[in-house]
Amino acid sequence: MTNETSRRGFLKGAGATVLGAAALPFLKVLPASAAGKDVIVTVIGQTINSLDLHRTGTNRPSYQVAVNAYDRLVSFGTKTMPDGSLSYDYSVIEPEVAESWEFTDNDMAIVFKLRPEGKFQDGSPITAQDVKWSFDRAVSVGGFPTVQMKAGSLENPEQFEVVDDLTFKINLLRKSKLTLPDLAVPVPMIINSKVALEHATEADPWAMEYLHKTPAGSGAFKVAAWKPGEQLVYERNDNWTSGPVPAVKRVVIREVPSPATRRALLERGDIDMSFDMPNKDAKELSGAEDMTIVTTPVENAIYCLCPNLAFEPFKDKRVRQAIAFAVPYEEVFQTAAYGRGSPMWGGTSATPEDIAWPQKFPYSTDLDKAKALLVEAGYGDGFEVPLSIDLSQSDWMEPAALLIQENLAKIGITATIEKIPGANWRTASLVEKRLPLALETFGGWLNYPCYYFFWAYQEGHLFNSSNYRNEEIETLTPEALHMSVEDPDYAPKIKRMIEIAWDEVPRIALWQPALNVGTRDLSGYEYWFHRQPDVRSLSKA
Repeated sequence: MTNETSRRGFLKGAGATVLGAAALPFLKVLPASAAGKDVIVTVIGQTINSLDLHRTGTNRPSYQVAVNAYDRLVSFGTKTMPDGSLSYDYSVIEPEVAESWEFTDNDMAIVFKLRPEGKFQDGSPITAQDVKWSFDRAVSVGGFPTVQMKAGSLENPEQFEVVDDLTFKINLLRKSKLTLPDLAVPVPMIINSKVALEHATEADPWAMEYLHKTPAGSGAFKVAAWKPGEQLVYERNDNWTSGPVPAVKRVVIREVPSPATRRALLERGDIDMSFDMPNKDAKELSGAEDMTIVTTPVENAIYCLCPNLAFEPFKDKRVRQAIAFAVPYEEVFQTAAYGRGSPMWGGTSATPEDIAWPQKFPYSTDLDKAKALLVEAGYGDGFEVPLSIDLSQSDWMEPAALLIQENLAKIGITATIEKIPGANWRTASLVEKRLPLALETFGGWLNYPCYYFFWAYQEGHLFNSSNYRNEEIETLTPEALHMSVEDPDYAPKIKRMIEIAWDEVPRIALWQPALNVGTRDLSGYEYWFHRQPDVRSLSKA
């Protein structure tokens, strides 16, 4: 059966019988042109909640818009992995809007020359004024984008200078290994300031409300349509000036919460790509005919159980350690991860021998030790606590939570599983940090342990959902963050940071995840650290 025949059957309703009511919204809006070579249909399990990465509460699935519809000054290169798949290359910085750059002023400034042919999607030129306005916005709006810019020592508008229309200068606060690569992450996207300012108001000087629904970028794709909870449609920007024009005219990103439905659509050939597949499906479909499953380890990432120090029992590190010894790691890994990824438990020493990150934490399942620690902390009779999970990540969070709940009961802790809709998860877990005990995933975009600690262990930073603060960590992290890895003081600082994190365990490591992507008759898929689909290089095989 050809893919076209399969799609026609699907649209006629044959698939509705197989897939059930959960697929009906998909049936109503799947474009008939999806069978053509100019259109790619991809499914994801989560909801895109904004088209503006700088907006407070914008969730991870939305990051893709900053990549596909916007450009940056620079980007990372591409490399071929051992299995033949493609991945971004952190070691290579390539031009995007900037055609060249150089360090000046004793390496305390970077001067970028913009492409003279650079154009926004409305045809207006990309100027240094647009770059400055975009960077000013990123460092001023607060929250995640501002902290991400700060990681690269990009902290205030005074650092950004318009030399002329095609020359942009960054004056550095300090020399840092993170500054140039930080310009290649999604956050410093370049916005058409002329359009944005037309929609800015005194109450909304950065046009947050307008850009939330209407991108104003120069990227390879325009957003043709967006209906949260259903789909986002990209349309090719035929006049893209920052790279080769994409091979396909349109990419449809469908939101299909049901993992079973996403799997069935891929197996039937009714879609071209299933992004971020559950480990179970990736394992079972690997080697299937006419299908390619790409599994890529997520660098600098850990799936964790996070006790919140704002919750009274978890203020005592002995209680947190007790939880760490109560987790049934092996069962969780096999049941929730299907053995895909790398175990992060069972380390043999409480003192790290090297600065590799992530590496195994010195905890394993030991219920007797867990009980003893609770008694020592004054909680021998246990306590009750909600254990929160993200419904949009239920494929791994729910089985993990059930197994953890079962073992916590064995040491006297009653955990009630609380299921939070994916659209609300980021706000509850990361912005408001109000969940007493929750499962979480965080992967550091810039591949250094100090960068992971910057986001996940420093007080007030977004991914520190545990409300953790340690004075030594507060000092060591910013010191190590900008230091060269060749500096003789770097490794001792990192080892000490890891040692503290293991001892105080505000984040209980479960495993290092892998990202699974399934495709049919598709080429050009490339893994990116932000774990969202970059559709610019995709084409029908």
